[in-house]
Formats: sequence, structure tokens, C-alpha cells
Amino acid sequence: MKLLLTSAGIKNATIHNALLDLLGKPIAECNALCIPTASYALRNGSGMAWGFISGQEPDCPMCELGWKSLGVLELTALPSIGEDRWVPMVQETDVLLVNGGDPLYLSYWMRQSGLADLLPSLRAVYVGLSAGSMVMAPNIGQDFVGWTPPTGGDETLGLVDFAIFPHLDHEMLPENTMAGAERWAARMRVPAYAINDETAIKVVDGAVEVISEGHWKLFTP
Repeated sequence: MKLLLTSAGIKNATIHNALLDLLGKPIAECNALCIPTASYALRNGSGMAWGFISGQEPDCPMCELGWKSLGVLELTALPSIGEDRWVPMVQETDVLLVNGGDPLYLSYWMRQSGLADLLPSLRAVYVGLSAGSMVMAPNIGQDFVGWTPPTGGDETLGLVDFAIFPHLDHEMLPENTMAGAERWAARMRVPAYAINDETAIKVVDGAVEVISEGHWKLFTP
């Protein structure tokens, strides 16, 4: 798997260059699918989804980067259609752009749709934004539990062996301080990264590299 797990999208040249390295070709030659599903569990979720899909989120650049083509993969729709309608499309795309929102809601629909089972076999680069990154962890911690899955708990997909605390020291999120991240990390069972919006985590076949023009910290259990 090739993952680029961001706090706020492709925010700077360093993260942009990491994306190009993972893609292996210019963005203008790449076909993308965007996944807005995580947005819907938040207030004004439909507005957030539209902003993401339409590339009207300048603070979190993802869909507006100049892709050759851009499609929408809505996870909540997939269980009601045949796999032959969407699996080949996912297998052929160059990149999955996964929006922020509620990570547990996203995890639930990744599993319900069948996408979670496909992810390890895909050639596509997976680019997560906030919840889209957090969902790859084994769990997210009680601090980030909003929407509650039918089974309860805070477990997510576990496709990486670390957890992510995004939006570190964000001016609009006064609780997202380094001290808050440290308290969160102390309750986690796995290594945990606190990353600000100028930082991303690149994962290729299990090898982890922090990509940053900002600040971050790794907490170990």
C-alpha cells in the first residue's frame, strides 16, 4: 500500500512533492476518485461534502489539484449496487482522495461497502485528510469519538500500526494543543503521531516517513 496521511490535504510544496513521488507521474496524468462519506456525520456535512468534491476548500487542497479526471465514490451507495459497477473503477484509478469528517462513520462505511477489504490490494495511492487519515489506525481514542458505530468502541481499520492526532495547535481548535495530544496519546495502545496541518505521514509497504514543513511529535506507549 502507498498512503499519504495528511491533517489538512496537500498544504505545501513538501507534501505536494511527496504525493508526486508516490504517484510516479504528474497529477495532470492521474485519474482520481474522491470519497466524501466521512463528512455526513457532522453538522453541515452535506455542505462540507460539496466543498470537498467541488474543490472549494482552499484550506484543505485535495480535489482542486488538477487531476486528469475526478469521480465521486460514495461509500453509502455501494452496498446497494453490484460490485461489477464499482470495483473495477477503484482497481483502475490512480488515487483515492478521502475527506475528513467522522472517522468512525467512515470506518463503518468502508467496511459495509467492501472497500476496506480491497484497500490492501489496490495500486492506487491513498490520500487521507484528517478523518480520512485517522481511519487507517487501529483505533482513534475516546477524545475523537462522535458518531457511534452499532458495536460501540473506537476501533478503525488497523491498516497501519499507529494512531493520528490531526490539526495540532490549530487556531480554530483550542483543545488541540500539544498537552492535549499528550494526554490522548497516553491512553493509546499504539505509537501515536500528533501532526499539524503542514505535516503528513507517508507510508509505503509499512515504512513510515514524516513529511513536514510544520511541527509534529511521536508518542510511544
